[in-house]
Amino acid sequence: MKKVIIIGGGAAGLMAAVSAGEHGASVKILEKMPTVGRKLLITGKGRCNITNNCDVQTFIKNMTGNGSFLYSAFHNYDNYSVIDFFTRSGVETKVERGGRVFPVSDKASDVVKAFSQALKKLDVEVITEKPVLSITVDEQQVTGVKTKDGDSYSADAVILTTGGSSYPGTGSSGDGYIMAQKLGHTIMPLRPSLVPLEVAEDWIGDLQGLSLKNVLATIVVDGEKIEEDFGEMLFTHYGLSGPIILSLSKKVAELLPQKKEVTISINLKPALSQDTLDKRLQRDFEKFARKQIKNSLNELLPAKLIDVVIDLAYLDPDKPVHQITKTERARLLDVITGLPLTITKTRPVSEAIVTAGGVNIKEINPKTMESKLIANLFFAGEVIDIDGYTGGYNLQAAFSTGFVAGREAARGNDY
Repeated sequence: MKKVIIIGGGAAGLMAAVSAGEHGASVKILEKMPTVGRKLLITGKGRCNITNNCDVQTFIKNMTGNGSFLYSAFHNYDNYSVIDFFTRSGVETKVERGGRVFPVSDKASDVVKAFSQALKKLDVEVITEKPVLSITVDEQQVTGVKTKDGDSYSADAVILTTGGSSYPGTGSSGDGYIMAQKLGHTIMPLRPSLVPLEVAEDWIGDLQGLSLKNVLATIVVDGEKIEEDFGEMLFTHYGLSGPIILSLSKKVAELLPQKKEVTISINLKPALSQDTLDKRLQRDFEKFARKQIKNSLNELLPAKLIDVVIDLAYLDPDKPVHQITKTERARLLDVITGLPLTITKTRPVSEAIVTAGGVNIKEINPKTMESKLIANLFFAGEVIDIDGYTGGYNLQAAFSTGFVAGREAARGNDY
């Protein structure tokens, strides 16, 4: 029976443990935190978006960081396999907007509980509050691990699933990169992916807490549209967050170091053409002809946005609606369809949902997740240089790579 040690009890590590156990290995999880699955508990706002109801090609397309590397892993353990695992574990699932798959209960804790029950059935030993210092190797082959408190554990295979550098409070503090680097692996530059953005405009604080649905956000650099996304967003005291902002943030993080001015334009009414919106505005102006402009936009815009939009359109908020000129109305339309914000920086990597960068994929066998440098060393999840958009894609990548790494580690040199 192969002895497999898994470093890190997050999504990838838990799935790797289940897979290794199911394939006949004796498995230990060494987790530095007091409990496993801490990051799983906060994903999807505590609801846990476990996967997406799409095909493999769509998964690869939405894994913007080295998606093609995951082709084999996704085929070996796809979204239907994930859903089946949770269904068998008593966690029924449902599909929501954009194909996102959640537990019917809307409780991430049910996902962690399912793993805990599976590990118990497979006699997987979970050792918490046990940070690993290093992976021990002899003649380019894994022999075990050493922990920070001086303990040593022997192993036939080690799976490194320590996550990225985001949300260090969950245990993802970048330890795995150091361990991998010590063994000769290349760590691709780390940067935040799926992270809120800070803006220069001081009026942003007035919009704190305002959530918008069905808006179109566009990244603009030197007047050129670079990328856009449609959906929900949120204003914060420092800038912007929410699903579409997080999806665009990776591109922003790539552009900012180039010292170019990066702006985001928010179309507040993307479903309407400029002409249709202008006619709608004219109807509202006729309806509220005797009111001041600041009191005539309540049916079109959220209350918090009205003063900001009027100011950016260089209008006098006290001006009666019937005195608004065609030119002034055109300026108002321009702001409504392109609310401009200047991005100054991303929030720190510690606040990112996902870390871009990590162990170089060229040094990992995509069919087995085994290191090409060290025999019987495997990788899974965010510690690898893979990352994707929101929508269940990153968790599916963690589950797929975890499953493959666990299976191959259990097989050892038997295949």
